[in-house]
Amino acid sequence: MSHDSPHSFSRLLGVILAIVLMLPGLARADESEAASPPAEVSFYRDVRPILQRHCSGCHQPAKAGGKLVLTSYAELAKGGDNGEGFTPGKPDESLLIEYITGDEPLMPLKAEPLKPEQVALISRWISEGAKDDTPQSVSDTISAENPPKYTSPPVISALAYSPDSKWLAVSGFREVLVHKADGSGLAHRLVGRSQRIESLTFSPDGKILAAVGGTPSLFGEVQLWSTEDFTLLRSGTFSTDTLFGGRFSDDGTLFAFGGADNSIRIIQVENAQLLRKLDPHSDWVFGTAFSQDGKHIVTVSRDMAMKLSIVENGQFVDNITSITPGALKGGLIAVRRHPQKDEFLTGGADGEPKLYQMIRTQARRIGDDFNRIRSYPALPGRIFSLDFNDDGSRFVVGSSTGMGGTARIYDTETGKQIHELKGHERGVFAVAYRPDGQQVATGGFDGHIRLFNTLTGELVREFVPVELSPAVATAKSEP
Repeated sequence: MSHDSPHSFSRLLGVILAIVLMLPGLARADESEAASPPAEVSFYRDVRPILQRHCSGCHQPAKAGGKLVLTSYAELAKGGDNGEGFTPGKPDESLLIEYITGDEPLMPLKAEPLKPEQVALISRWISEGAKDDTPQSVSDTISAENPPKYTSPPVISALAYSPDSKWLAVSGFREVLVHKADGSGLAHRLVGRSQRIESLTFSPDGKILAAVGGTPSLFGEVQLWSTEDFTLLRSGTFSTDTLFGGRFSDDGTLFAFGGADNSIRIIQVENAQLLRKLDPHSDWVFGTAFSQDGKHIVTVSRDMAMKLSIVENGQFVDNITSITPGALKGGLIAVRRHPQKDEFLTGGADGEPKLYQMIRTQARRIGDDFNRIRSYPALPGRIFSLDFNDDGSRFVVGSSTGMGGTARIYDTETGKQIHELKGHERGVFAVAYRPDGQQVATGGFDGHIRLFNTLTGELVREFVPVELSPAVATAKSEP
């Protein structure tokens, strides 16, 4: 027999009655939500990222295939050789939809077709009137005819000398700045679409300048520029985030780079098509380097490892660095192969440059770092960049503590420090050894290029690689 009181029973009955009375209202609310139309497709938030990641490599101001540019609403609407890009409200009559649909879509060219849901999204945007909701504050007005303007020196993340020691390539915002190697003047401005240039390197024959970077959280891009007329030969978009550490194979046919998606990619230089994607790392891949014969690739990552893989099939071979916990104190950021043998110089979070042989010649044992040939005196902070001279007898390395920077030249064989390159007040993020051996260049947080004599260590020239415009203060008018 229940011990509940009549009052308890009455309260329970009241609760049940209240819930029953609420059910029709809840059902109507659910029906209302289900019946509410989905939000309109946004050009800026939904359509633009798809075009940026998959199409604008071949359709940008620096290389407008078919005279079609897809980096802005206005250019997309204008279309190219075959007419306007779309007809608002009529996706079936729009060239854009024609290009990205069918059994073998014309776009993206020689790449994976867009996913059905991406095509459907673009089609729905056109059906809804193809409205432009690009914020005025982010409208892209930068092009070769209207290059970036600077009110302060740009942070320099990459430097590279041409093999003939004629040019010094410098990273800028949305562009590569090609200076005369002696620092006597700016010769070319290579304006692209990547906001950040993270890596610069010339092909072994000097005919191509490769720029690797992207726009964070939007796309990662490789740009291949001709050094004959400094026009864009090819551009490829390979990920949805920034790319790093590009290097050519010695025969110049392959190009490798890492990325923020933890992957390594190898492309064919002749057409910028993906040859191989490798995934041996568990964190961002900052640097790549081919073996002398081009059969192996060595990569370094934020996961604290230098790894060896086979180019032909992507197979992982070995950890070149020690796998013992605590042997490496932080991630690896930079790697360069010795110009004359398969030895690889690396540096990263612990500030200590280290030289490794590529192939292990004895069985791995716990606690060993067998492949390490030599360690060099540590620099303060993290190493961000290093580069050999032409015969590999010396190398330059740059580091940053966050508040200051250091650059040094070492003797490769003896490990002796040759020069401390003085004058850096902020972090050094990029260094380059001129192939003729006469100078090294450094750059970093303060946006200054410094050229040093390699025989004396003396500062030869210091300059800002861009023309600075005066900052114009804006004030809100009083109501």
